[in-house]
Amino acid sequence: MAIKGVKTMVDEAMAEIKTISVDEAIPLMDDDNHVIVDIRDVRELDHDGMVPGAFHAPRGMLEFWVDPQSPYHKDIFASGKTFVFYCRSGWRSALATKAVQDMGLAPVCHIEGGFGAWMEADAPIGERPKKKK
Repeated sequence: MAIKGVKTMVDEAMAEIKTISVDEAIPLMDDDNHVIVDIRDVRELDHDGMVPGAFHAPRGMLEFWVDPQSPYHKDIFASGKTFVFYCRSGWRSALATKAVQDMGLAPVCHIEGGFGAWMEADAPIGERPKKKK
């Protein structure tokens, strides 16, 4: 049985989604018409930080949070804003962007090179917000 490799899946997703650079993404942090979405695991956020003001949507819950019929739906995904996804290197966010685009969420894009590229560009980094008790 042949298995389609993840690299092939990422390449296919990249052919169908919009990708923006870190330089294009930085001004979007302060743009009320955009939501930057971090799909990394909480351990990654705790270790490396995140884009200040980004909304955290764990990759494993993303489709459930986007679907308005899901009991897990998050209202932010019905806001009509442009969603900018990122992960560590851009592979998970490419797949996530393709998945939510296929679900009908629009407009969407992802950051080329992910948070790794963000850090290399010395772009602003904040801590993961702690949940209120």
